[in-house]
Amino acid sequence: MRIHLQSVNVVAIIAIALFTAIMLAVRFRITSWRGIVLQALLANAGAIAAVIAFEVMTA
Repeated sequence: MRIHLQSVNVVAIIAIALFTAIMLAVRFRITSWRGIVLQALLANAGAIAAVIAFEVMTA
């Protein structure tokens, strides 16, 4: 199974990651830079996983 990420997928990844990062920031009120970096990494990993899962379901 081949997964092809197109520009629309990249836009979806960025949108999901930004929304998730904002929601996590509101929820946990992180103040340290390490927490912010961890939060951004988690948001990006979740966004990539969501887009890949959607691609697999629709392929």
